[in-house]
Amino acid sequence: MFGGVGMAAAIGAMEGTCGRPVIWATAQYLSYARPPSVVDLDVWTPAEGKYVSQARVIAHVGDKEILTVNAALGQRPGDLDHQWVTAPEVPSPGDCEESERWRDDVEDLHSQIEVRVARGRHTRTANPEGPSDDGRVVLWIRPRGGQAVDSTMLAIMADHVPSGVGHALGRNAGGNSLDNTIRFLTIVPTEWVLCDVTISGVANGVAHGAMRLFAEDGRLMATASQSMILRLREDDAR
Repeated sequence: MFGGVGMAAAIGAMEGTCGRPVIWATAQYLSYARPPSVVDLDVWTPAEGKYVSQARVIAHVGDKEILTVNAALGQRPGDLDHQWVTAPEVPSPGDCEESERWRDDVEDLHSQIEVRVARGRHTRTANPEGPSDDGRVVLWIRPRGGQAVDSTMLAIMADHVPSGVGHALGRNAGGNSLDNTIRFLTIVPTEWVLCDVTISGVANGVAHGAMRLFAEDGRLMATASQSMILRLREDDAR
């Protein structure tokens, strides 16, 4: 199970249970769920306030825990609405090349979304020019089939942080997520989401990265971060 799908499913389950939107959620990835496993999600709400709920999801296959998600949900009254970060200036989605699918023979999550590269590289091949200067990749992502962009879809997009590791290192590399934290501001109608990925650093076999997710009009909808087990793939012989 793709980690972003687990996070998205947990967010959907908590929002449905609490009747409130997620403010932030953090997932700890503990194990794998492979087909044809059935993943059950148990939702707990240890604290229910006037405006904010604290919730937890345990996703498991039988007695085996796959991931745990903790979150806060709700909205507080107030009229302050401002952002200080701005979206990077990049070409529009129609002027960007579509990213290659890493497994064209499989109908999986990646076949359900469209990814276009606005800056950097998004490929499994090593970069002959070596490591990136700033560890940054900017992607346009949208769901295929006209699906709306909501909190669950943003959670799936946010789990593309590991795809920036290869570009940052200039190698055929990636990562397995140890965790994933997403924080929501305001979700607005948009067809495409601009995903600004930065790999902050790599050390001790672990990579750390972050993402900002903007609507097409530049509105910051969410931020995300995660740590990953570094994977140098076999065909990158260095």
